[in-house]
Amino acid sequence: MGSGPRVAIDAMGGDVGPAVMLAGAALAYKRRGDLSFLLFGDEARIRAELARHPELGPISEVVHCPDVITAEDKPSQAIRRAKTTSMGRAIAAVKAGDADAAVSGGNTGALMAMSKLALRTMKGIDRPALAALLPTLGENDLVMLDLGANTECDTNNLVQFAVMGAAYARVVLDLAKPRVQLLNIGTEELKGTDELKAAAAILRDADLGMRFDGFIEGDKLSRGDVDVVVTDGFSGNIALKSLEGTARFVTVLLRRAFASSVRSKIGFLISRPATELLKHHLDPNNHNGAVFLGLNGLVVKSHGSATDKGVANAIRVAARMVREDLTRKIIEDLDRISASAAAKAGEVAK
Repeated sequence: MGSGPRVAIDAMGGDVGPAVMLAGAALAYKRRGDLSFLLFGDEARIRAELARHPELGPISEVVHCPDVITAEDKPSQAIRRAKTTSMGRAIAAVKAGDADAAVSGGNTGALMAMSKLALRTMKGIDRPALAALLPTLGENDLVMLDLGANTECDTNNLVQFAVMGAAYARVVLDLAKPRVQLLNIGTEELKGTDELKAAAAILRDADLGMRFDGFIEGDKLSRGDVDVVVTDGFSGNIALKSLEGTARFVTVLLRRAFASSVRSKIGFLISRPATELLKHHLDPNNHNGAVFLGLNGLVVKSHGSATDKGVANAIRVAARMVREDLTRKIIEDLDRISASAAAKAGEVAK
């Protein structure tokens, strides 16, 4: 077995199942050879894919699971079947310490519900948040959270999201002091809900490993001027889907434009290097791997339609969080913000 992170994989998750999940694991192992895997799902189908990727055999263990969570299953239904499903067993492996992190491309709501029930939230965190990397015009991607786990958030939730997002950015983006902003309807201090304004006041005074830069509007998300964007899950999910839709719109529009005439087709051949760069930048597989932050264990959500490259990227994200001990860093930051709040309360009381 590999000497590095051991990743539990829900082999039945995603649109294709074991074929793509194991191909992604093989690609991740090729890129970093210290990995090992626990593979959960239909043993016969997993063994068939292992035959196609013999390099995985010595560093993998197969755990047969008779049941699968489908896209139609409600979270409550998934929880009741946690002990028999590939998704539930993968999460349980993290809880038991048999795996360092879990990766699934299955039902997001079910994955969040089972992860939260099995792993529980960290001390100092009221609610876990779903965070992901989004492409920008800057030197690095940005971390955005929450992307759908919590439709309504209070001030403390937003502050905690900022702490977790900054810690995550330091790990995955290798930034010493990430730039953090709150998503709002304007950049002026007087704009936004009371919760947003109160969260901004706390973050401005916090002595943490981040640079809080106030508010950001939705049209500025891709400019590259921010490293972490914090919002509630309702607004975050809408913003994410809008960005994804815009990327698809631009891609289709360019394809139609280049196919409209012979001259356009010639123009496409001339500009192909530029269009290939654009395609690479907008490819969701290069940013695949949303993370449930704030749990006592690491769980990564791969997009259901991800290719082997996308799955490999999700595994890479999981492994890096393990190597960098992300959970410990979040706890340390939460302790610092609690100490800062207690000190200020003491000064007010004098």
